[in-house]
Amino acid sequence: MIAGFDYGTSNCALGVINNNSVTRVALEQDSHYLPSVVFAECREAIIEHVAKQLPSGPKQQEYQSQRAAQLRLAANFRHEQGIAANETLVHFGAAAMAEYKLAPDEGFFAKSPKSFLGATGLNIGHLTFFEDVVSAMMMQVNATTAQQTGEEISSVVIGRPVNFSSLNTEEGNRQAIQILSLAAKRSGYKNIEFLYEPLAAGLAFEQSLTQDQLVLVLDIGGGTSDCTMMHMGPSYKNKTDRSDDFLAHCGIRTGGNDLDIALAAKAIMPLMGMQSHTKDGLPLPAKMFWNAVRINDVNAQTQFYSPENIRAAEDIFTHAKQPELFQRYLHMLKYKKNFSIIKSSEQTKIALSANTLHTTDLSDIETDLTIDISRDLLSQAIAQPLSQIEQLLKESIQSANAKPDIIFITGGSGQSPIIRQATQQLLGDIKIVDGDHFGSVVTGLTQWAGTIYQ
Repeated sequence: MIAGFDYGTSNCALGVINNNSVTRVALEQDSHYLPSVVFAECREAIIEHVAKQLPSGPKQQEYQSQRAAQLRLAANFRHEQGIAANETLVHFGAAAMAEYKLAPDEGFFAKSPKSFLGATGLNIGHLTFFEDVVSAMMMQVNATTAQQTGEEISSVVIGRPVNFSSLNTEEGNRQAIQILSLAAKRSGYKNIEFLYEPLAAGLAFEQSLTQDQLVLVLDIGGGTSDCTMMHMGPSYKNKTDRSDDFLAHCGIRTGGNDLDIALAAKAIMPLMGMQSHTKDGLPLPAKMFWNAVRINDVNAQTQFYSPENIRAAEDIFTHAKQPELFQRYLHMLKYKKNFSIIKSSEQTKIALSANTLHTTDLSDIETDLTIDISRDLLSQAIAQPLSQIEQLLKESIQSANAKPDIIFITGGSGQSPIIRQATQQLLGDIKIVDGDHFGSVVTGLTQWAGTIYQ
């Protein structure tokens, strides 16, 4: 079977070719999208899950040998907790989020693991664990697809951003592709190709065009924003070699997650003590608050959960001028609820696409705690990442040395009227159109898979 796989920062989606057309697979109940979230009762359970999913044979034996120590720890955990061998320790998507909320201070939780794949300078332990996390998620999608269709995927096109990382981009891109390729092979895919995500979104949009046009695709995903300038339309869409049609590709590691983080820091973290002072009038260190919300930064998360930060936070509490605020920070730190803060911020951002004011529920931090957040405050909060996206648009046009006939915006955060308004102000009276903000990429990936594999 031929498929297109969108391993997204926010969601995973998969489409297959069925009777020469694209069919999206339901990955979570009736939804075509599986949130890119994983929760395990213990870290080693991820390794155990991958080992069980691998087909029996030399590859499984090699993996079990390489991860023997972790597999023993997983077995010990089951024994100590009285958990049977057939009981699941690993959860994905909405189920993972539900398990995390039940016990946020226990187990292993990862949201948007794709954000870390291009981070260079990681030690071998981090790298192999990311390989296992991505493998577990891909295997879950693959198993669900097999249940839904009754067939195994043999050939796949996987989406990728233009750049996975903002630093050491070439090295980061190589590392991320190696991790994704290994996970795909472990999932049983025999033929694996990659395609830029904005190109995939553009190919899906092209099906609706009735005349040839030069299109600027802006894809604002969860972890990255990417632009592609390409010729599209009836004269182009049946070509198997589109290399001459692509005029420019640009990408930055700034996406929807960065908007969520910026909003959380601006609107929510002050309720935790950010911008407050000690009894001596000194400002509390801003870095400890930023580290809490930067869930897409390995180093920031390591520092946030470090014993040094825990000791510093406990010391600050005794000297805080407003200890009732900083008490919330301590609660968030102790029970690992910073992911809950970002989830609340994300939900607020989504709500402000349709409304100018939203009441954000923070009861996970403190009973009945809420805050009203306006679209104007969101606009102020995301000014810096928004300026980076605007610069990306300028770079794309300069690189192509051409002005587009039309702008196609896709990706979850592309729904924001703030993004649309900024794009319109920057590029003038060029027509802006929206597509399937969450499904354009997987549709285009699957279409391209059908083109190159059939």
